Amino acid sequence: MKGLVQRAVTGLLFVAVITVCIYASPISFVILFTLVAGLCLWEFFGLVLTRNHRRDLVRRNLALALGMVPFLLSVTIQLNLVADRESFIAFAALLLFPFLFSAFIYELYTKSERPFVNVAFVMLGMVYIGVPFALLLFVAFDAGAYYPNLIFGLLLMNWMNDSGAYLVGSRIGKTPLFPRISPKKTWEGSAGGMALTLIAGVACFYSSNDLQFKDWMALAVIVVVFGSLGDLVESMLKRSVRIKDSGTLLPGHGGLLDRFDAFIFLLPFATAYILWVR
Repeated sequence: MKGLVQRAVTGLLFVAVITVCIYASPISFVILFTLVAGLCLWEFFGLVLTRNHRRDLVRRNLALALGMVPFLLSVTIQLNLVADRESFIAFAALLLFPFLFSAFIYELYTKSERPFVNVAFVMLGMVYIGVPFALLLFVAFDAGAYYPNLIFGLLLMNWMNDSGAYLVGSRIGKTPLFPRISPKKTWEGSAGGMALTLIAGVACFYSSNDLQFKDWMALAVIVVVFGSLGDLVESMLKRSVRIKDSGTLLPGHGGLLDRFDAFIFLLPFATAYILWVR
C-alpha cells in the first residue's frame, strides 16, 4: 500500500509539473523538455557506457553534449533565435559531422577495450533520444505559433495507453503480448490501453480545434502502436544490460527514461503525420 501511494503521489506531481510547464509559456515548455531530454540521455548513457574510471565520466558528458545537439538546433530554429534561418541550418549542417567525429577522436586516447562500441552507443543516444525530442519542437511550433494542446494531447493519450494497459492487464490479462521481452504485458491490457487512448483522443478533439476528429483518431492509433513498441524497446534495452529501471529520479516509477520511453518512440511517427496534415 505504501508503494502504491508513493507511486500515485509521484505520478500526480509529475503530470502537474508537465501540464503547468506546457501551458505556462513556450519558454517554460522548452526549458522543461531541455531538462527531460538531457536527463533521459544521461540515464541512457549510464546504462550502456561503462562507469569505472574518470575517462568514462568524460565520455558520458561528451555523449550528453552530442546527444543534445539535435534538440538545441531545433530550439534555435523554432524559436527564431537567429536572423537568417537558412544560413544557420546550412552552417550547422557543415559543422555537425566534424562535431560528431569528436567521439572517435576521444576514443583514441581512452585505451578502451571497446572503442567502436562506445562510439556506436553515443550515436545511438542521439538518434534514439535526441532526434525524437528535436522533432517535438516541430509539433509544438509552426509558422511562429505555439500549439500546447497538441503536445498535451499526445502526452495524455500516451498516459492513457499506459494506464489502460496496466489496469486491464493486471486484472484480466491472460494472453502474453511479448513474453520474451516483457512477460507481464498482455493482449487484453493492450486492448484496454487502446480503448482509453481513443477516448482521450475524442476528448482532445472536443477541447481543441488544432486538428480534425479523424486526425486525433489517427494519432491515437499511432500512440497505441508505436508507444507500445517503444515500451518494449526500452524493456529490451534494460533486459540486455540486466537493469530493472533506468534511474531512481521518480520514486515508485524509476527514471525519466522509464516514463518517456513510449513517448520518445512514437514522436517520429506522430510528427510525420502532423506535418503531413497541417
